[in-house]
Amino acid sequence: MEKRLRWQWRRPQSRSWRVDETYIKVRGKWAYLYRAVDKLGNTIDFYLSATRNTKAAKRFLGKALRGLKEWEQPEVLNTDKAPAYAAAIAELKAEGKCPKDTRHRQVKYLNNVIEADHGKLKLLIRPVRGFKTLKTAYATIKGFEVMRALRKGQAGMFALQGGIVGEARIVERAFGLGPCALTEAMAWLQDRLANAES
Repeated sequence: MEKRLRWQWRRPQSRSWRVDETYIKVRGKWAYLYRAVDKLGNTIDFYLSATRNTKAAKRFLGKALRGLKEWEQPEVLNTDKAPAYAAAIAELKAEGKCPKDTRHRQVKYLNNVIEADHGKLKLLIRPVRGFKTLKTAYATIKGFEVMRALRKGQAGMFALQGGIVGEARIVERAFGLGPCALTEAMAWLQDRLANAES
């Protein structure tokens, strides 16, 4: 589902990113869910890792930066004071995967946006009561993240109807289950014209 819907919601609306990690239990051990949101709270990317080090931070940031157009690349990356991020950003800049002019800011209170977002995600994860493997944890979290991005309205321009019905139509179209967007738009337009005439 994440691959089919990714192009619809994974476009940052701001060039100021908030990057952080949170903890998830997998088979009784802690795993680390790296996440990035823009300053408006829109999800950019996520990555689940068994380790919390420079290598994992670099892998996550490389994944988040891959495929972005020049105007979508971050101007500012705000992180907590974990030293892994500074080293990862420096390595990515040296490899040319991160723009040289991107500033790394370590201001704790600016990450309140992502910390609040972690809490909302944890409310969805808590009823699952833990995961058996890293693979199943990542697959489940992918679904949670995509549906949360849709709930936040990140694919709003693709929804012809508001609310949950519009979200359901986006998912249906992604899997080829519902009518195409053109058919849906024509039905909406005909309905509007009929209401205007009466």
